[in-house]
Amino acid sequence: MTAVAHFEEIALQLATQFAKTAVKRDKDGGNAKHERDLIRESGLLKLIIPTEYGGLGGNWHDVFNVIRTFARVDSSLAHVFGYHFINLVTPHLCGTTQQKDHYYRETAKHNYFWGNAFNPVDIKLKAERTPTGYVLNGIKPFCSGSVDSDILLVSALLDGQNEPLLAVIPSNRIGVEINGDWDNMGQRQTDSGSIQFQQVEVLPSEVLQRGFYASEFSQLRLNIATFVLNHVYLGIAEGALKSALSYTREQTRPRTMTQTSAIEDPIIQHHYGQFYVQIEAANLVVKKADQLLQQLWDHPETITADDRSELDNALQTAKIFTTQVGLDITSKIFEVMGSRSTASHYGFDRYWRNLRTMTLHVPVDTSLQALGKKFLLGE
Repeated sequence: MTAVAHFEEIALQLATQFAKTAVKRDKDGGNAKHERDLIRESGLLKLIIPTEYGGLGGNWHDVFNVIRTFARVDSSLAHVFGYHFINLVTPHLCGTTQQKDHYYRETAKHNYFWGNAFNPVDIKLKAERTPTGYVLNGIKPFCSGSVDSDILLVSALLDGQNEPLLAVIPSNRIGVEINGDWDNMGQRQTDSGSIQFQQVEVLPSEVLQRGFYASEFSQLRLNIATFVLNHVYLGIAEGALKSALSYTREQTRPRTMTQTSAIEDPIIQHHYGQFYVQIEAANLVVKKADQLLQQLWDHPETITADDRSELDNALQTAKIFTTQVGLDITSKIFEVMGSRSTASHYGFDRYWRNLRTMTLHVPVDTSLQALGKKFLLGE
């Protein structure tokens, strides 16, 4: 058995367990402590950490495969799992060699689950210099995976510095209050609420020294979150389609007296043909972007601005398409399942609610406009 197959087997076993309680947990909201601990115990938090640091030595394809596997049954857990890796690799991208080595090694040793206090758009958190380092004061919204995390990646505004200050601190640092106040219609167990920072001390060694714009490689940090979300979106669509297919075959009633089964209905067959084409096409555009990312990740010293532009075009195309396909499929599955499928105990609506909640954070209109501008102006 190859290493990749082993990762996938573990992920499938976890997904099977997650699926048993996914509908109830979606209704309950709050923190999925038990399921997060199962992820910890699985070893998958070390998936992308190189073996020389005690990790499993996987690559981005491995990480994305696990994200998709989780997202098909529980997109909240897929979300926090994926964001763990976004945060974990930030010292690799934006820190020094010593910081990269330290955080990979410590994460592998202690099995840390990384949380997010990063949101680079809505920055209400301020950093001030002190004789011993920095101090943080303010609030951070949309802190996915923060509850029950071990480490937080933090961004804050610092007077006199154009880009945000990036720091890595323990989640239980004095002055850090993780509020657990996430109560939205979707992604209900991502713990994406707010964190209050009151006189939180940050050591100079905890500040990532190079930042976003140190190199073409470091700027990949601006893209990686979208890669994770593309796989969450596509995983949701695949999970919705799988659930709909099972329901249609087993429970959807024929629409006419001449049919013995709903699967004989030409209209339902037409819809499933459309779903199949959409999923197949989405897989292709996502795969293209993933391959470009892995190529650049494997050769950090040779990345050019043109490489990053090509990557961004492929990534935005995948984001737009997975968003559109996902929203379409998660809505239209009810047309092939029928009115009885809207019963709350099935929880089929969670697919649309979860996808709609995530895709509103960075609407595709922005990506479409940017691609259209490039295409029209030849940029």
